[in-house]
Amino acid sequence: MNLIDQLLWVVFPYICIALFIFGHIYRYRVDKFHWTAKSSEFIEKKQLMVGSLLFHLGIIPVIFGHVAGLAIPISWMRALGVDDHLYHLGAIYIGGFFGVVTLAGMLILTFRRFSLKSVRQLSSFSDLAVNSLLLFIVFIGVYATFFTNAANPDFDYRMTISVWFRELFYFSPNAALMTNVPLSFQIHVLTGFAIFAFWPFTRLVHVWSVPLIYVGRSYILYRRHKPTN
Repeated sequence: MNLIDQLLWVVFPYICIALFIFGHIYRYRVDKFHWTAKSSEFIEKKQLMVGSLLFHLGIIPVIFGHVAGLAIPISWMRALGVDDHLYHLGAIYIGGFFGVVTLAGMLILTFRRFSLKSVRQLSSFSDLAVNSLLLFIVFIGVYATFFTNAANPDFDYRMTISVWFRELFYFSPNAALMTNVPLSFQIHVLTGFAIFAFWPFTRLVHVWSVPLIYVGRSYILYRRHKPTN
């Protein structure tokens, strides 16, 4: 294990986590009026609707799958009756399916943003960069799920990546756990942390502005105005 391994698997993740946390605090304090995403729906609606629907239908199960795979130890899964074979079937086939759905949505959204001149002109550099990075992250994740797992049947990321990931939050990460991880998984992890570092400074902050208050708010009554004679 050398200095590069320490930089990649110890220093870099903590830098990204710090930027994610303190970047959000800074952005909210000094730029809360731009805490939103510029809508391009009025320019083009069909591709946006299809791409956004596919992306969100796919990304939510993918996120839960990542949480289960990274945060829950193997021993806990086995105690719940989920053996290794059953887990890997779910991770590859169910996770792979939703990964492909997410990838299809990102392909449509990225193609739309780059190919439509009016949408591209409305986009900032960070919009284009985030779209491209998200597309790459999803692509390399799908590639690792189907192809890298097939080429390395004995590799179990829960014995390496997951352990290393949990150790980050104990402030004792072991970089050696990541040195022999297949390259596609390494790239997926590093780019995943990178998107968290960029998050506070891009349109991704709108994720935290989901209008959940609308669910419980009172109905708005509209009354027809009757002009007086």
